[in-house]
Amino acid sequence: MRWLTFSDDLGLSYGLLHGDRVQAVGRLAGAPATLRQALAAKVLASLAAEAGAAPELALDALTLLPPIPDPEKILCVGLNYRAHQAEMGRGGEGYPTIFTRFPSSQIGHEQAMIRPLESATLDYEGEIALVIGSPGRRIERAQAMDHVFGISIYNDGSVREYQRQTSQFTPGKNFPATGAFGPWIVTPDEIADLDAMELTTRLNGEIMQQARAADMVHDFAAIIAYCSIFTELVPGDVLVTGTPGGVGAARTPPVFMDDGDRVEVALSGVGELRNSVVVG
Repeated sequence: MRWLTFSDDLGLSYGLLHGDRVQAVGRLAGAPATLRQALAAKVLASLAAEAGAAPELALDALTLLPPIPDPEKILCVGLNYRAHQAEMGRGGEGYPTIFTRFPSSQIGHEQAMIRPLESATLDYEGEIALVIGSPGRRIERAQAMDHVFGISIYNDGSVREYQRQTSQFTPGKNFPATGAFGPWIVTPDEIADLDAMELTTRLNGEIMQQARAADMVHDFAAIIAYCSIFTELVPGDVLVTGTPGGVGAARTPPVFMDDGDRVEVALSGVGELRNSVVVG
């Protein structure tokens, strides 16, 4: 199944995607207000079973929002591909490098990423996102993937100047409208081989990053298990699993995103997240 969050003239809701149509199950009587709330209430299966009674909408008539617009936590993994470690000259400590994003920094598919007025160093970072479906603390690696609701795409836009001002990543990772998320969440049963998923980032049509999930230093299960040691993972939490080599900051000369640029992150089996860039 493919789940998404959208807005239209009636406001925010969520639904199931079938081809170019959306069954707006979030508008069924008694449905929780957001996809995260429905996930936490364990009612998605029943909503899906009633999808035939939900309003059917044209996908191209909707504004797609981050699939989970209201997560409790967004936990991001840095330096999780060896090629990226090599180009940045750091990483490899043996544990995942974890930093956080704020929900307010997120945008959805086809919404504009904002290069802030304060810096011209907005960089792209195509990544695979995991959405947690069931809660857990101290999750064993062998059971980790049982806690995953679905897979999505993230562009962890980074304002490199602010990221590098100290050893802490937080400022450069949380400017408004720099984290693109979407276009939807695909449940794992729809993907034959999670490790074989191929991630590709294009800037103005040129391939800048390309790798498979199997190339990660810390795999999905390891990330879930590690994060669940220091915090309880709850439904709707988003784990952003790291970017491959090829980031703009590591190129000679550097390649940063600017007004009028177009960035696309594709993930096989899931889809393509597309965003323009503006200055603001």
